[in-house]
Amino acid sequence: MGTIHLFRKSQRSFVGKLSQEFKLVAADRRSWKILLFGAINLLCTGFLLMWCSSTNSIALTAYTYLTIFDLFSLVTCLISYWVMVRKPSPVYSFGFERLEVLAVFASTVLAQLGALFILKESVERFLEQPEIHTGRLLVGTFVALTFNLFTMLSVRNKPFAYVSEAATTSWLQEHVADLSRSLCGIIPGLSSIFLPRMNPFVLIDIAGAFALCITYMLIEINNYFAVDTASAIAIALMTVGTMYPMSVYSGKVLLQTTPPHVIGQLDKLIREVSTLDGVLEVRNEHFWTLGFGSLAGSVHVRIRRDANEQMVLAHVTNRLYTLVSTLTVQIFKDDWMRPALISGPVAANMLNLPDHHIIPMPPLKGDDLNPLTSTPAKPSTAPPEFSFNTPGKNMTPVILLNTQTKPYGLGINHGSTPYSSMFSQGFGAPGMGATQGFRTGFTNIPSKYGTNSRGQPRS
Repeated sequence: MGTIHLFRKSQRSFVGKLSQEFKLVAADRRSWKILLFGAINLLCTGFLLMWCSSTNSIALTAYTYLTIFDLFSLVTCLISYWVMVRKPSPVYSFGFERLEVLAVFASTVLAQLGALFILKESVERFLEQPEIHTGRLLVGTFVALTFNLFTMLSVRNKPFAYVSEAATTSWLQEHVADLSRSLCGIIPGLSSIFLPRMNPFVLIDIAGAFALCITYMLIEINNYFAVDTASAIAIALMTVGTMYPMSVYSGKVLLQTTPPHVIGQLDKLIREVSTLDGVLEVRNEHFWTLGFGSLAGSVHVRIRRDANEQMVLAHVTNRLYTLVSTLTVQIFKDDWMRPALISGPVAANMLNLPDHHIIPMPPLKGDDLNPLTSTPAKPSTAPPEFSFNTPGKNMTPVILLNTQTKPYGLGINHGSTPYSSMFSQGFGAPGMGATQGFRTGFTNIPSKYGTNSRGQPRS
């Protein structure tokens, strides 16, 4: 027997959850208009597909795919309304704005996929061109054009409107813009319609209908059936050229990249934040597009120990909130530590400086000394040039304890330099001073070759 849960909630199915969310969207009056246009779109698409089959026209099929794309845009508009109604949840803390970005990306990619199928069928038709019936070709063209323009101009689709303005212009828009400048030079009143750039969806609808009209005329006059295939290729290329920039833009949003047009403004804001009172460093900043028109970001701010965290947080948020709507700021105080002066153990006798005043300079190299006189042996080769002016070269100081014993001799190899020159280098008794010392900075060093503390020469 298993455990009986008296108050356990029943698990809803996927259809139940979907119906619940649909009721949430249907509560808005604006959604009824979209649902009405969606029903009309399904009806028109069904008639157009039947006419495509009866006329055997692949150009009309390519143009019908634009009507199917209008259905995707209506679904995207419904998703946009649902996103505005839904609130952020613990699982989706940033909300559901990225869902409408995904809908735009999927719609544009599906439209390009349909255009690729049209291109494939067109290549096959060039090998064996079938006969085209023009009975319903022109009627289907005007029905599709009327419904597409009416849908685009009547329904305010916020996601696609933003993408069409933010994305780069297509090659079709650029060519039409060049023609529009020439036309507006003749008729200035048309500048408000054709400039700065036309709506890409309206433009592709008009261009596709114009291609179908030319196809109808050429087939009726000369029975030139190959022009239908050429028109289908032209409509497919225009579809790819129009949808590709939108797919790229929405794909970059899904990849959480920083929009290029706000990088300069973000750099300026970061510089302003770094100059605020108490701020020492701004690092680990990351900004990305959360949805269409909304920017999210996170930043770490290091402040002084005596700075007020809440005050700095308020100033930083106030500066960045003008551009970043969803912002996460982490404040942490400076954690510097005083560096240690000694990195290893030090002997106790090394700290008593007055007991260490005898600083002899032993040689670094293994020079041969005379054991009887402790004088350097004469080298077999000539001494290096100017060696007599560098008495402390390549020598390291060694500190010995003051034991009040006779100091050791200086085993310095100066080659064949006479003893008289060594007296002139500044060897003297301690405390009496000397005219010149070693390069190591030790002067007045007692030596076996100097004088004793009473000023008498040693034996």
